[in-house]
Amino acid sequence: MNLKSVFRARKSAAVLGAVAGVAALSMAATAGAADATVGHRPSVQKPTVVLVHGAFADASSWNGVVKRLERDGYPVVAPANPLRGLASDADYIHSVLKSVKGPVVLAGHSYGGAVISQAATDSPNVKALVYIAAFAPDKGESALELSNKFPGSTLGPTLDSVSFPLSGGGTGTDLYIKADKFHDQFAADVPESITDLMAATQRPVAASALEEKATEAAWKTIPSWDLVTTEDKNIPPASQRFMADRAHAHTVEVNASHAVSVSQPGAVTRLIEQAAHTTVR
Repeated sequence: MNLKSVFRARKSAAVLGAVAGVAALSMAATAGAADATVGHRPSVQKPTVVLVHGAFADASSWNGVVKRLERDGYPVVAPANPLRGLASDADYIHSVLKSVKGPVVLAGHSYGGAVISQAATDSPNVKALVYIAAFAPDKGESALELSNKFPGSTLGPTLDSVSFPLSGGGTGTDLYIKADKFHDQFAADVPESITDLMAATQRPVAASALEEKATEAAWKTIPSWDLVTTEDKNIPPASQRFMADRAHAHTVEVNASHAVSVSQPGAVTRLIEQAAHTTVR
């Protein structure tokens, strides 16, 4: 082979090598871009679960539920329900809902159910309502009225009334469950070592809040779920079933006391997550 032939062969090899190198770089860049696209593909965001406690309890009554929801990847907010009046309590919870970005599953226990029924009105981010041994009043109904609609509540005789000053003058009446009655009345399926603490730290409800009539009923337009507690001595099971049926709620019954979020947090969590899976995709 002469020098010209050697030169032409080397030149051809160099050109082919360069082409191959460019092709390899191009393939690597394409693969990298594809990997980046897959790696940054947005995941489905889980809704925030907002938990509203009721009378004679505080936000810590949701602790077992919060733990399970957060373990399953749900953001959770459990605000303090003021328990001063239905309209003012609902306005406060409505302000909490406005602060949450993205979709919300809103759950309420006991009197908290009446609060969420009103607070969810004009809250477009609320995708589901979950009632946990809770009131779901229609317009013009009060929690007290619904509690007495069917026989079975033994709450009245267990209550202590305590006067408190109103900001505008005059006095109001706070209601507490008597400490020695708390376990049997409110949480018979919870160990007494726990209910003793619950009784000592209970939040009183203003009697006027239980008597105040609802002006909104968000369950008429927002899908709802309902956990009925069959051993409930605060809200008779018949009253709970009546409200759940009227709301066309997806209903589950459990053999539990009124304090079901404490005694059976797993059952409560499952219903909330069912609402989330069904309504938020």
